[in-house]
Amino acid sequence: MSPVRRESARTPMLVGLLAVMAGLSIVFPIVALALGTPWGSLADLAAGPENRSAAVLSLVTATLACLISTTFGLALALKLARSSGPLTVLLRALVLVPLVLPPVVSGIALLLAYGRQSLLAPLLESAGIRVVFTTSAVVIAQVFVSLPFVVLTLESAFRASGFAEERAAASLGARPMRVFRTVTVPRFAPSILIAATLALARSLGEFGATLTFAGSLAGLTRTLPLQIYLAREGDIADAVGLSIILVIFSLVVVSIAYARGPLQREADAR
Repeated sequence: MSPVRRESARTPMLVGLLAVMAGLSIVFPIVALALGTPWGSLADLAAGPENRSAAVLSLVTATLACLISTTFGLALALKLARSSGPLTVLLRALVLVPLVLPPVVSGIALLLAYGRQSLLAPLLESAGIRVVFTTSAVVIAQVFVSLPFVVLTLESAFRASGFAEERAAASLGARPMRVFRTVTVPRFAPSILIAATLALARSLGEFGATLTFAGSLAGLTRTLPLQIYLAREGDIADAVGLSIILVIFSLVVVSIAYARGPLQREADAR
């Protein structure tokens, strides 16, 4: 008996053409950026004190924001996936709003939430805490814009796979926290990794909300995107060089996360 041969559906020509155009719309600008990069002076540019300081600050704040966003986002996504009703729909919409807000609006919203005229101002002042124009403000801005990516990614994964295994573990007497630690987290670990990667990449690229809410203070709030913006006002070649550094780092991070993620495992299964 000959083995059954699985045939995959062919992609319509029009769909294939649209896919090529979509890919080019993303790849072409990046290629143009790479072609315009002064590769010979890139090492010296990266070693510059201000550029190095901005890069380190970006890595530190983005990593911290990624950890916060992933932790909070995992909990919120799990709650949303297990809930229904008008309040859940409203909460989901509010959580995803930062995805579509102009960056400056996000920054203004954060100013009104944590600034001197905010509802929290008396509490923060009594505790001697200043948020605006500090490194903490950078992290808060990065969490604000990256948290929706975590919630969107994980809630979709939760709803697609369901919670049958969790219910089975609970029926055997496992307490909720044990089910969460031993079943939910290991089961959805690849999706959590993808969500964390998106949060890290988004935090690294955050610009508008950071500028409005945290300012651009060298060594304190001036992240790499802000340094690129300042370089653009002076020498465009420096801005291009710093931009390609940020692109390379983001590409490496995303590639590592997706290398053994759900998409790769699905491809291997085929």
